[in-house]
Amino acid sequence: MSNQAKKDQTQELIKETAKNLFFVKGKFDATTQEIADEAGVNRTLINYYFRSRDNLIQIIFDEAQRVEQEKSKIIQNADLPFKVKISKFIEGSLSTSLQYPYLETYIVSQINKGNCHQKDIEEDVLETLYKDIEKEMELGNIEKMAPVQFIMNMVSLLVFPSAVRPLFMENLMISDEEYDKIISERKDIIINMLFKN
Repeated sequence: MSNQAKKDQTQELIKETAKNLFFVKGKFDATTQEIADEAGVNRTLINYYFRSRDNLIQIIFDEAQRVEQEKSKIIQNADLPFKVKISKFIEGSLSTSLQYPYLETYIVSQINKGNCHQKDIEEDVLETLYKDIEKEMELGNIEKMAPVQFIMNMVSLLVFPSAVRPLFMENLMISDEEYDKIISERKDIIINMLFKN
């Protein structure tokens, strides 16, 4: 293996370890030393590759935001019936929630700190989405409401259970495995709440 390949592999290992600590285990306050120990590397390598813990966090956070934006692109670009597009969006979102159980919690914490205000959707795409929602309402497939309410309902049903995962798990006395099962069962529940038929 070349030196560059080894460097790339080590850098990717550190990023994946940090992602695992933050988004899978929910350890948002993990130190540089904890990340290094978990990755099995020297702490100075984190500073060598990423300059600082904060920079590493920003890099993996940016990658996490790209994951969220990819979910939005499913709705924006798919040439499918509306309900199928929404179903695929929900499926992708739930899959991400299962892969990274604390991602939504982290994103909400960053929004609250003022670190996450990128526009995910262009105005013309949003207008098209609103028109699609209105058409489905006219067809009787969705309860009549402002299109923004439909979007807020969908996003709330998707994001809230993941964003408050630690609170629900503690108060409802649910294990990680049980919570993952609950999340994996939500697709049909959400679709049935959003659509009449």
